[in-house]
Amino acid sequence: MTPQQILQTHAFTQGLDVRALTSLASLAHEVTFAESELVLEDDRHSEFFYLVVSGSVTIELHTPRITVSVQAVGPGEAFGWSSLLDFQDTLFQVRARERTTALRISGTALKDLCRTDPATGTEILLRVLRVVASRVKATEARFAEMCGVRVSRTGSTNARVGTHV
Repeated sequence: MTPQQILQTHAFTQGLDVRALTSLASLAHEVTFAESELVLEDDRHSEFFYLVVSGSVTIELHTPRITVSVQAVGPGEAFGWSSLLDFQDTLFQVRARERTTALRISGTALKDLCRTDPATGTEILLRVLRVVASRVKATEARFAEMCGVRVSRTGSTNARVGTHV
């Protein structure tokens, strides 16, 4: 499939007009990652925004002593939002969970598109904000879990695990 065809069915780009899809397709290149391949390193400048086509990656918090998986990202989802910000290093590490195919878009080129086509840019940035919000929510849920706090499906916290309410 061509990038244009993939973008027509990808959940992240669903509902964008043909002109916007054509502009995005001109920036997109298909890439494949092997199982366990490190796609993004934390504390590094992120250059690319990715739309997962097949397979999945894990978003990880990484320290010298421990790596914690925060969220799995699969087909129809996106990662690499920090590539749209100037002077922002990645906050998370991203690793392929299995053989994964994605569309890779230069963050600089995507920022330029957002600036030169405000209607498309606004829609893309709103969608990227949903990606960021999803990451924050997943991080909060994982942290709460590690602290023994139950998190409901709606995201609200309940009593600590093991306590009587």
